[in-house]
Amino acid sequence: MRLTRRSFVRAASASGALAAMPGILRAGQDRTFSTALIGTGWWGTNILREAIASDRCRPVALCDVDESQVASCKSTLGGMLPDSIKVYKDYRELIESERPEIAIVATPDHWHPLITIACCEAGAHVYVEKPIGHTVLEGKAMVEAARRNDRVVQVGTHRRVSPHNIAGMEMLRDGTVGKVGMVRAFVHYGGGPEEPAENEDPPAGLDWDLWCGPAPMRDFNPKLHPRGFRQFLDYANGTLGDWGIHWMDQILWWTEELAPRTVFSTGGRPIAGPALNDGTRQTSDAPDHQLAAFEFDSFTVSWEHRRFAGNTAEKTHPDQAVGCYFYGTNGTLHIGWLDGTTFYPRDARKAAVNVPAQLHEPDQQNIRELFADFLDAIDSGRRPVSDIEIGHRSTNMSLLGMLSYKLGRSIAWDHDRHEIPGDPEANALLRREYRSPWTYPA
Repeated sequence: MRLTRRSFVRAASASGALAAMPGILRAGQDRTFSTALIGTGWWGTNILREAIASDRCRPVALCDVDESQVASCKSTLGGMLPDSIKVYKDYRELIESERPEIAIVATPDHWHPLITIACCEAGAHVYVEKPIGHTVLEGKAMVEAARRNDRVVQVGTHRRVSPHNIAGMEMLRDGTVGKVGMVRAFVHYGGGPEEPAENEDPPAGLDWDLWCGPAPMRDFNPKLHPRGFRQFLDYANGTLGDWGIHWMDQILWWTEELAPRTVFSTGGRPIAGPALNDGTRQTSDAPDHQLAAFEFDSFTVSWEHRRFAGNTAEKTHPDQAVGCYFYGTNGTLHIGWLDGTTFYPRDARKAAVNVPAQLHEPDQQNIRELFADFLDAIDSGRRPVSDIEIGHRSTNMSLLGMLSYKLGRSIAWDHDRHEIPGDPEANALLRREYRSPWTYPA
């Protein structure tokens, strides 16, 4: 099998990603957009850097509940930011005062829904990080807000425009891999027992009440912020909710099926140890390993992650062991990250075919191409390649896996009705009560 430039362009066109490739954007698109960043941590800073580099975004405001995050963002971007840029702590004040045309939402997961919906209702197009929310029905409300207000909402699943991922999709669709009956998605990193950390007073400049927002209020702990929140189930959904959405998204990109029909997940914390939150000390509470099975009509997906027992045996690249194996009648396709995409033919006499990754620093990503697609979607009025409805379905796979894990049993899923048929206990977990005065989106 030989991957040619013609076959790559055909695959890119079929995926809707041509607009994100350098030199392919339509000429004459020189409109600029007032742009605000809400959530100024390391990843939000990466996104804003690419937005500014596009020469089509005028940064007008930064918003974060933590002054130290804003300071770090300013220091990192330096002269890319104007001296006149405004700084806000509350996104509602930013929206009311600035009315940005584009909002980048890069807060912790539990804040994505309310902020995205508010921005859409205020007339902004939104680039929101994955996962799009903490519970399934938040995502449904986000999709409806985008459609009701006719806004472009791009989700930060940048692998949708990574050249090696597009090449992998072509191999899956042109018959190279054959009929796929099973997909294995995985993320394995090292770790070990977790020691609790003492609770502390929030640092100066951090509004901890607003950081918690609609989620439960916990005592501040350095394990939680910054960046540690993903392993705390009040604010995120562990490794499956973080890393998992990227690989669930690859699977849904390939298949014509919209969602699994049954889900089962199990796991625990045998190495990290019991979760602790005793009013004085805290540990995280997400599973240190997890298995999940997603049954579709024509294939099955297995998910596994582990945050201990790091080793070289399972690595597909010296620095990572992540990705999806698509098992087909003609061979096995691995869509990875740093190592690109590799097809292993069933015929052992044929050599494996690798399409190398083409990633940007810092942090080895393709934000540049995804943001270019976002801008082109705004210009043309089309849906972006990582449209909010696509991001909702990919997020749902991860959230349904976590829902099954929390229940300790399997669930069915009716995607059309957005419900778990005949299961009130499970349906109750499709949403959660918000902490006052915040209101769960309808």
